[in-house]
Amino acid sequence: MPSLGSFAGVLDLPLVHAGKVRELYAYGLPEGQGEGLLMVATDRISAFDFVLDSLVPDKGAVLTQLSQWWFAQLDDIVENHVLSDDDVPEEVFGRAVVCERLDMVPVECVARGYLTGSGWVEYQQSRSVCGVPLPEGLVDGSRLPEPIFTPATKAAFGEHDENVDFETMVQTTGLELGEQLRDLTLAVYARAEEVARGRGLILADTKLEFGRRVDGTLVLGDEVLTPDSSRYWDAATWEPGARLDAFDKQFIRNWLLHESGWDRASGGAPPPVPAEVISATRERYLQAYERLTGTPFRPA
Repeated sequence: MPSLGSFAGVLDLPLVHAGKVRELYAYGLPEGQGEGLLMVATDRISAFDFVLDSLVPDKGAVLTQLSQWWFAQLDDIVENHVLSDDDVPEEVFGRAVVCERLDMVPVECVARGYLTGSGWVEYQQSRSVCGVPLPEGLVDGSRLPEPIFTPATKAAFGEHDENVDFETMVQTTGLELGEQLRDLTLAVYARAEEVARGRGLILADTKLEFGRRVDGTLVLGDEVLTPDSSRYWDAATWEPGARLDAFDKQFIRNWLLHESGWDRASGGAPPPVPAEVISATRERYLQAYERLTGTPFRPA
């Protein structure tokens, strides 16, 4: 199980951008089609805005292949940025795609159907999330009366995204684009929540990113509905206020918060993650892939 943290020394291509998990390289398209991007998913994992020292084997391949599967489930709702998953260098086959260059919208588009995470923290203080009022009596893991759109500002690398209300978001996007982002995000969530539920998983929430083509068309980019960008729970054991068995990186977050001895408020980096926690995290990513797609995961 090779575990790969970067391809900057492997690929003979100009590195355009390195994020927490993905690397973007300039990539020439067939003659007359200009230049695209090669988006490669590494095995890095982030938590609480830190990129951890530990790598999760096969994680990048899971993210890429699961995103491709989800893009196919959503193609009647919104177009996506992928041009090819075959025409990629051999070294990154299975964990990379060739995609369009887009003008990315600087907003994290979040849909929540259940109350948890930062939404649960905010609800306890204000009985609302991102300006959306919610009823009394909800607990961690409660299903919301209806899914809500809770955007966040997209922070620079190393900084924290900040949850904002819709009115604050449209100061950046404008009202027309803001409404498009909200409506598409909720439509994607509705489709995905239904699909996941049919496979025994609860999609609690998800984060999407959109970009625009030169002609203004809004396109779904980056990754979609992976265990990195979404919270998945086991529907059979889901118990609001008690048991929320996760198939995402919440497992590693829980270890950091409750077992590692790390003081999140200190501002210091988290400690290395033990091998058994890495192995259990990998297994959850694979289970999410296989339960959603109905096919065995094949390593890149």
